[in-house]
Amino acid sequence: MSRPFRLALIAGEASGDALALRFLESLRQRLGGRELVVTGVGGEGLIADGLVPLFPQADIAVMGFGPVVARLPLLLRRMEDAARGVTAFVPDLLLTIDAPDFCLRVAKKVRARAPSIPIAHWVCPSVWAWRSGRARRMAPHVDRILALLPFEPAALERLHGPKTVYVGHPLIEGLSELRPDGEEAAIRADGAAPVVLILPGSRRSEIRHLMPVFGEAVARIAVDKPDARFVLPAVVHLREDIAHAVSAWPVRPEIVVGETEKLAAFRKARAALAASGTVTLELALAQVPTVAAYRGAGWEAAIARRLIKLPSVILPNLILGRSVVPEFIQDDATPEALSRNLLAALANGAERQSQLNGFAEVETIMRSAGPSPAANAVEAALALLQARPAQSPAQSPA
Repeated sequence: MSRPFRLALIAGEASGDALALRFLESLRQRLGGRELVVTGVGGEGLIADGLVPLFPQADIAVMGFGPVVARLPLLLRRMEDAARGVTAFVPDLLLTIDAPDFCLRVAKKVRARAPSIPIAHWVCPSVWAWRSGRARRMAPHVDRILALLPFEPAALERLHGPKTVYVGHPLIEGLSELRPDGEEAAIRADGAAPVVLILPGSRRSEIRHLMPVFGEAVARIAVDKPDARFVLPAVVHLREDIAHAVSAWPVRPEIVVGETEKLAAFRKARAALAASGTVTLELALAQVPTVAAYRGAGWEAAIARRLIKLPSVILPNLILGRSVVPEFIQDDATPEALSRNLLAALANGAERQSQLNGFAEVETIMRSAGPSPAANAVEAALALLQARPAQSPAQSPA
């Protein structure tokens, strides 16, 4: 009888939990009847799925400079606790997911103490956008990066980072939820009374800087499209902030909350005005022509200009290697520019068709890894067991 497969897993936040649960499901299928034992860090869903926690995930799930500084002593202690717990567990594999500032420091500690433990990290840090020196620093203590974006393996190779495998993006698994049915397609096709998505971001700083200019742009669009319906999908924790901000808009959008309502709005939308970020990729896969914008504090913009060495910050543009989604940064993100380009995206013209053609290419590229990112991640991670045997005698999965 084969011994249990021992997996150490560290997911530092909710988005990592979702990936981890898919990974565990695919790993169990791959292992057949072999027992799986999991320890590490994760949320309630992972604990319910069998993970034995080293400490509460809430201890490390912090974002923003201020909160991180305030909890730095605890974070440093938890890094040590995680490294000690993983090393004592003697896993066949350590998988860390996202949260790179925490996870990669733990990986470094584990590699120093137990060099033979294979280490994979799922979700490539944005070293291709900024702080590119991180790629080279990761290489000694991460055996494999499991990438969500197709351009990342080449970028990591160029930056002398760890070997990187494109395993696919979870959005590919949910494409059917983004595609309209007959009635929704008819609504999307209505250029006279279009549904227009407003997506100002998921952080308070984004809301604060983008909402005023988005409000003015919406008012301008409403002059040309008086029958347009503006829909703003909001994340729960920002609903009150958004409601307060739109109360000053000349034309108020309909605010919807929750993933179900958001997806319904995506399926009906003819175009979108969005903050730069992952949502631009989701809109591309939903085939919704988009105008993207970013505004931040002056000091943030100054730092970004020095650190970010990219011709675009929009994921569909980066995937294609050319500009398809128009983007407006800082002072260029004016109501005039946003409304003019959004009206072009709403019309049945060359600008709209160019985006739709580009989005079809994005989908083809994103699908190239196959239908199951989690299954691909499992195979890429298990391949490390042959390349770097674990400390205890590891048996190949059934």
